Amino acid sequence: DALIIPVSAQQGANMDILIENMLKQIQPPERNVDDTALMHVARSFDINKPGSGADKIKGGVIGGTLVQGTFKLGDTIEIRPGPTNNGKRVTLKSEIIGLEANGKQVEEIGPGGLVGIATKLDPSLTKSDSLSGTVAGEEGTLPEVLDAFTMEANLLDRVVGTKEERDVAPIKIKEPLMINCGTTTTIGVVTSTKKNNVDVTLKLPVCASPGDRVALSRRVGARWRLIGYGIIK
Repeated sequence: DALIIPVSAQQGANMDILIENMLKQIQPPERNVDDTALMHVARSFDINKPGSGADKIKGGVIGGTLVQGTFKLGDTIEIRPGPTNNGKRVTLKSEIIGLEANGKQVEEIGPGGLVGIATKLDPSLTKSDSLSGTVAGEEGTLPEVLDAFTMEANLLDRVVGTKEERDVAPIKIKEPLMINCGTTTTIGVVTSTKKNNVDVTLKLPVCASPGDRVALSRRVGARWRLIGYGIIK
């Protein structure tokens, strides 16, 4: 009984009808504007043109989704996990000097939708999506950076995306899993399995809290296929 709605995204035709029916079928999540700000960073840019003089260089820009709280011009944000320095992960901090939502410059943004944040960060830190997968938030409020975690694994009955039906086999020790946490994609190597509890060691760290959900994929043939989800403990 799925609806079929012809649309043209380029022309904007029927996009309002599509969104209206999506809202009827899928209950939008409640957004908490009073909680501490938390943003999943999906993109990061160096907006300077080649050859710009030192006096004209602008700081780096990050883009993503604010899932809770608000950001205002002049706020100080932290970004984790930051780059490595002498083998240690550092936390980036910067003042917000610009906010953009729906193509407009604003002084304050709330949760939901995509936003862009202009910072005072060295643009070399943000170029080519180098901060994609990180988390930005109010100073001193971000979750810990995890190199390993325990999760409650919930597996599907069938592997998603294969032509033939495949049952999802139990997770095994030393098996690599692709883990999507927020906007982060990393590989987790299974170190222990006890009933539904699975311990993984990560190739790339994530900034996450207990209770956060992650998507789990397994290598099937030449591709990663979705097999379930995990809840971080």
